[in-house]
Amino acid sequence: MAGGYVYFMTNRPNGTLYVGVISNLVQRVYQHRCGLVDGFTKRYGLRRLVYFEIFDDIQSAIQREHNIKHWSRAWKVGLIVAGNPDWDDLYDTIVM
Repeated sequence: MAGGYVYFMTNRPNGTLYVGVISNLVQRVYQHRCGLVDGFTKRYGLRRLVYFEIFDDIQSAIQREHNIKHWSRAWKVGLIVAGNPDWDDLYDTIVM
Protein backbone atom coordinates (compact mmCIF):
# COMPACT_ATOMS: atom_id res chain seq x y z
CA MET A 1 0.00 0.00 0.00
CA ALA A 2 1.05 3.55 -0.66
CA GLY A 3 1.99 5.92 2.12
CA GLY A 4 0.09 9.00 3.12
CA TYR A 5 0.32 12.44 4.65
CA VAL A 6 -1.77 14.55 6.98
CA TYR A 7 -1.19 18.24 6.40
CA PHE A 8 -2.33 21.69 7.54
CA MET A 9 -2.76 24.65 5.19
CA THR A 10 -3.33 28.25 6.27
CA ASN A 11 -3.37 31.76 4.85
CA ARG A 12 -1.25 33.39 7.59
CA PRO A 13 0.02 32.73 11.13
CA ASN A 14 -2.96 31.99 13.36
CA GLY A 15 -5.24 32.23 10.32
CA THR A 16 -7.85 29.87 8.95
CA LEU A 17 -6.78 26.21 9.12
CA TYR A 18 -7.45 23.33 6.75
CA VAL A 19 -6.57 19.74 7.64
CA GLY A 20 -6.21 17.29 4.78
CA VAL A 21 -4.96 13.82 3.93
CA ILE A 22 -3.34 12.75 0.68
CA SER A 23 -0.91 10.23 -0.81
CA ASN A 24 1.03 12.79 -2.92
CA LEU A 25 1.75 15.81 -0.72
CA VAL A 26 3.85 17.78 -3.22
CA GLN A 27 1.20 17.60 -5.93
CA ARG A 28 -1.68 18.45 -3.60
CA VAL A 29 0.05 21.42 -1.96
CA TYR A 30 0.94 22.71 -5.43
CA GLN A 31 -2.75 22.51 -6.35
CA HIS A 32 -3.70 24.45 -3.21
CA ARG A 33 -1.02 27.09 -3.80
CA CYS A 34 -2.12 27.67 -7.40
CA GLY A 35 -5.85 27.60 -6.64
CA LEU A 36 -6.38 24.75 -9.11
CA VAL A 37 -9.14 23.04 -7.14
CA ASP A 38 -12.36 24.76 -6.10
CA GLY A 39 -13.29 24.45 -2.45
CA PHE A 40 -12.41 25.60 1.04
CA THR A 41 -8.71 26.26 0.49
CA LYS A 42 -9.30 28.27 -2.67
CA ARG A 43 -12.18 30.24 -1.13
CA TYR A 44 -10.08 31.27 1.89
CA GLY A 45 -6.72 31.63 0.12
CA LEU A 46 -5.01 28.87 2.10
CA ARG A 47 -1.69 28.54 0.30
CA ARG A 48 0.81 28.04 3.15
CA LEU A 49 1.79 24.50 4.22
CA VAL A 50 2.57 24.81 7.93
CA TYR A 51 2.49 21.22 9.20
CA PHE A 52 2.58 17.67 7.90
CA GLU A 53 3.02 14.13 9.14
CA ILE A 54 4.19 11.12 7.12
CA PHE A 55 2.60 7.66 7.37
CA ASP A 56 3.61 4.30 5.96
CA ASP A 57 0.09 3.59 4.74
CA ILE A 58 -2.82 5.77 3.68
CA GLN A 59 -5.27 4.16 6.13
CA SER A 60 -3.18 5.32 9.08
CA ALA A 61 -3.07 8.82 7.60
CA ILE A 62 -6.85 8.84 7.13
CA GLN A 63 -7.40 7.74 10.74
CA ARG A 64 -5.04 10.43 12.01
CA GLU A 65 -6.83 13.10 9.96
CA HIS A 66 -10.20 12.02 11.40
CA ASN A 67 -8.78 12.24 14.92
CA ILE A 68 -7.21 15.66 14.34
CA LYS A 69 -10.44 17.08 12.93
CA HIS A 70 -12.12 16.36 16.28
CA TRP A 71 -9.48 18.24 18.27
CA SER A 72 -9.86 21.86 19.31
CA ARG A 73 -8.29 24.66 17.32
CA ALA A 74 -5.99 25.42 20.26
CA TRP A 75 -4.60 21.87 20.14
CA LYS A 76 -4.03 22.11 16.37
CA VAL A 77 -2.27 25.45 16.76
CA GLY A 78 -0.11 23.96 19.51
CA LEU A 79 0.88 21.12 17.18
CA ILE A 80 1.91 23.61 14.49
CA VAL A 81 3.81 25.88 16.88
CA ALA A 82 5.71 22.95 18.42
CA GLY A 83 7.28 22.09 15.06
CA ASN A 84 7.02 25.37 13.18
CA PRO A 85 6.90 28.28 15.66
CA ASP A 86 7.10 30.97 12.95
CA TRP A 87 4.40 29.35 10.79
CA ASP A 88 6.86 29.22 7.88
CA ASP A 89 5.67 27.81 4.56
CA LEU A 90 7.12 24.29 4.42
CA TYR A 91 6.50 23.74 0.72
CA ASP A 92 10.15 24.21 -0.23
CA THR A 93 11.15 21.49 2.27
CA ILE A 94 9.04 18.87 0.46
CA VAL A 95 9.86 19.77 -3.17
CA MET A 96 12.80 17.75 -4.42
